[in-house]
Amino acid sequence: MSDLSRRDALKLLGLMAAAPTFSVACSSEEVQRAREQQSQSAPTQPEPQDYDRRLFTDHEHETVCVLVDWIIPADDRSGSATDAGVPAFIDFILTDEALPDRDEQQAAFRGGLAWVDYTCLDRHDAPFIECTEAQQQALLDDIAWPEAAGPTMRPGVEFFNSLRDLTASGFFSSEMGMEDLQYQGNQFVAEWTGCPDRVIQHIGLDAT
Repeated sequence: MSDLSRRDALKLLGLMAAAPTFSVACSSEEVQRAREQQSQSAPTQPEPQDYDRRLFTDHEHETVCVLVDWIIPADDRSGSATDAGVPAFIDFILTDEALPDRDEQQAAFRGGLAWVDYTCLDRHDAPFIECTEAQQQALLDDIAWPEAAGPTMRPGVEFFNSLRDLTASGFFSSEMGMEDLQYQGNQFVAEWTGCPDRVIQHIGLDAT
């Protein structure tokens, strides 16, 4: 059970004032550094308990795990975002010294997590991770569609947009995500026989 109270959540919500815009974005270099750091800390894909967190509290980490698995759940093709090590990836990205306005971005992200908890405490008298799946989904439905979200949901919309981008970057840059995409990289073509006749005919050129 979480010991997060409304008072705790309100204190964390104050972090949002430090960085009202959620704009964490991953460059290809940052993604590569995050994956290299993970491979150095664990020989295989890291489990949530197998890496040293730099930013998140236990409660925040558990909340991130639940949220990212809502975004990319396990299916018959691959595991979930947490299975792919996305929480560790996000923790690294947010603590990377190369991240612009790092302190503000960390404050914004942690404030977003607090907003999710406070909204659930207000609705259901429980933080997000202690709500039922139906209650969790109802909140995420309120913030996952920016065009449909009401004014009071705007902080959650901005946070969820950033979280969704980070989750996708973390998952699809992982070994599991690559396998899910069935990405095979550049393939060597041993022989080039020219453009197929059907393509030439389709674009209206004379194959002769």
